[in-house]
Amino acid sequence: MPSLIPPGSVVGVLGSGQLGRMFAIAARRLGYRVHTFSPESDTPTGQVADVEITAPYEDLDAVRLFAKNVRAVTFEFENVPTACVQTAEKFAPVRPNGTVLHTTQHRLREKTFLSSKGFPVTAFREIHSLRDLTTALDALGTPAVLKTAGFGYDGKGQKIIPQKEEAASVYTAFEGRPAILESFVDFDCEFSVVGARALNGAMAHWGPIENKHVNHILDVSVYPSLKLTNPQATEAVEITLEVLQSLDVVGVMCVEFFLTKSGRLLINELAPRPHNSGHLTIDGSVTSQFEQQLRAICGLPLGSTRMMGSVAMANLLGDVWLNGDPVWARTFAMPDVKLHLYGKTDPRLGRKMGHLTALAPSPQEAKSLVETARRCLIHSGRGKERESL
Repeated sequence: MPSLIPPGSVVGVLGSGQLGRMFAIAARRLGYRVHTFSPESDTPTGQVADVEITAPYEDLDAVRLFAKNVRAVTFEFENVPTACVQTAEKFAPVRPNGTVLHTTQHRLREKTFLSSKGFPVTAFREIHSLRDLTTALDALGTPAVLKTAGFGYDGKGQKIIPQKEEAASVYTAFEGRPAILESFVDFDCEFSVVGARALNGAMAHWGPIENKHVNHILDVSVYPSLKLTNPQATEAVEITLEVLQSLDVVGVMCVEFFLTKSGRLLINELAPRPHNSGHLTIDGSVTSQFEQQLRAICGLPLGSTRMMGSVAMANLLGDVWLNGDPVWARTFAMPDVKLHLYGKTDPRLGRKMGHLTALAPSPQEAKSLVETARRCLIHSGRGKERESL
């Protein structure tokens, strides 16, 4: 078994949000110690890690000290500066490696890579000026979506251009930043496949998970998908594993897809880490995406991804706290619903504070149950509830 890092060792996480928190919980359950590194303190990850290091990612001396004290490094979000990762790699293996991070943290590099390998992606153009944008709109047509080339998530840094006449006003808001224009996709549904690849090249996946977004933020995820056919699900898994192989990923990666109205699969984007939609694997699978991330980066065999039945996940945003604390007792009274909170003390509109998962005999029942559980948290008259899947 190559480069085994055994239980009792220290693993490091760049980033300190809820993904790092759930990774740290899985790691500590298996006897590993966890160090987290980020510019903030008392973070979701830091609250459960053994050591919380608070320093800017640009403080390369602090990064060196962090990396010298761990056996392997992973990350829980992709907007970590390249210099930080390159510095850490001098002292400990970073998994997935810096090349994967460099490719996936930049939309243009990501789309260019995928296109060059023959993966199905939306038509796109590189944008550096208003002239580039108008020329690209002539080629791709409208509506189209303009996105910043780097550092975007949850819909940030993107804007639909409904018609060419609005190009100038939309581009002004981008303040000259490098961008990418993509054809608008008239999709039937959005879904994701979370996969894992081990040091020895072995791979595993949890199958397609159907997703619904509200205001560009994931709202509800359901497994198995309600809309994908078996051939479409098989194709999505095959594409995902080919992407992991092509990028030489060691760790967990999510491939987000569109299913078009014509039945075609298109890759929307990649996330080189556990994914919000994969949270349902914590309660719904033999091995969660977070335990799998640990297994992969430590050179352990991958765990079983067998799902225990139908499962759904609903995000809990700060909106739920809008008029006071949620009514926790109502949800705790539902025996097939599990609550996960991220340790954040400042609920804000759109901020991910936690999630609910529900297991049921069918995906329709799981979806209905998790949405009911979320509604039960909110006092009547608290305002508009989030849309359902």
